[in-house]
Amino acid sequence: MEDFHNGHEGSFNSEETDGIVKECIENVVGGDDYSANLVNKWTAGIVERCLAQLVKQGKSYKYIVTCAVMQKTGAGLHTANSCYWDTAMDGSTTVRWENRTMYCVVSVFAVAVA
Repeated sequence: MEDFHNGHEGSFNSEETDGIVKECIENVVGGDDYSANLVNKWTAGIVERCLAQLVKQGKSYKYIVTCAVMQKTGAGLHTANSCYWDTAMDGSTTVRWENRTMYCVVSVFAVAVA
């Protein structure tokens, strides 16, 4: 049922947002190896760039963007979120990106402005 709304004008498009998020991660982290000294810079850069690109689209949404970066050590990472909103207009997506040394998980929440 959720996918039904993604193609309609004015509703949240998760596929388009996924592409924006992946591009932002690539531009900020690129091919770098995990570095504890750079994680704060990376996470701030990713969320700021994602917000800027989403707002630039000019759609009537308020956005919330979260980012977690974790070194690949074999440990587990589990995330979850839940939202109570208008499923016809609002939406969210989570992108999991990885390279050989780290994972990056970015969630975007879009709440339509009436």
